[in-house]
Amino acid sequence: MKRIDFIAQSTAALGSLSVSASLLKNWTPMRKQIPSIGLGLFTLPKLLEQDFTGTLSKLSKMGYQELEFFGPYSFSHQKNKESWAQLTPMLGFKGSGLFGKELTEVQKILKDLGLHVPAMHTDLDTLEHLMGPLSETAHALGATYVVLPSAPPETRTNLEDYKSLAERFNLIGENAKKHGISFAYHNHGYGLQKVNEIRPIDLIFEGTDPDLVYFEMDLFWTVAGRANPQSLLEKYAGRYKMLHIKDMKSLTYFATDGGDPGEWMALFPQLTTVGAGVIDLPGILNTALNTGVAHYFVEQDLASNPWLDLQNSYDYLKKLEF
Repeated sequence: MKRIDFIAQSTAALGSLSVSASLLKNWTPMRKQIPSIGLGLFTLPKLLEQDFTGTLSKLSKMGYQELEFFGPYSFSHQKNKESWAQLTPMLGFKGSGLFGKELTEVQKILKDLGLHVPAMHTDLDTLEHLMGPLSETAHALGATYVVLPSAPPETRTNLEDYKSLAERFNLIGENAKKHGISFAYHNHGYGLQKVNEIRPIDLIFEGTDPDLVYFEMDLFWTVAGRANPQSLLEKYAGRYKMLHIKDMKSLTYFATDGGDPGEWMALFPQLTTVGAGVIDLPGILNTALNTGVAHYFVEQDLASNPWLDLQNSYDYLKKLEF
């Protein structure tokens, strides 16, 4: 190589290194955000009962993109309908499911507003005995997951019951898979503390097939049940597919095991706008993003000022970066 060529190539190489070093100095890693902010519809059931289309339209304009419906539905098991009827006087509204709308009408409303429904809550009897009509509605709405929001009290009185629940969940998950959807279990406060050195929720995780049974974590109930959301997400990475994002005014626990609706409703006053409470949402959400959680639903059960609360919650989550 001629001396002049060597000098030219060396100078070019040094220049390239200089540019690379400059770029490296100014480089910042890509920041992550929640991919899509959704809403659990139990946040504003009274408004949905009064004006279903108008309420969904307002949510869409706020920026919410995903919704999670809750039962009972027209096809739900009669036992669930009867249980719901007993709760309605306490709740102050009757609407649920599709809020009196025909399925085709709901499909059109969702399409027109650009809203998606990844998940539907339902009950144990419907999951075990009516998977056919449940899956038909799930497919029509575009839902991937059919979710059990809580196990009936009589199915979880002791550790053996939790083992039996795991077996039942496997059967539900297998049937759901045959129908082209997936089954998930949503936690409340019960089952999170050890009984005879065994934590019941672990029996469900360890006794279920990861390819058949998925999970949805409710942050508020997990904290109220004296468990650590991040530890659970890390221990069972890949199992949690959905998250209910809630915040708590001040650190509060269930009086006992958080096993019945009375205890849940007693803590409703502690619910607050996402980001305004004491739950470590940035830390938890960062862990969720790193452990396979795909869907993130704001939920503030029966919010007293839903429009203000939901706007503030959305704005907080939209600004978060990890």
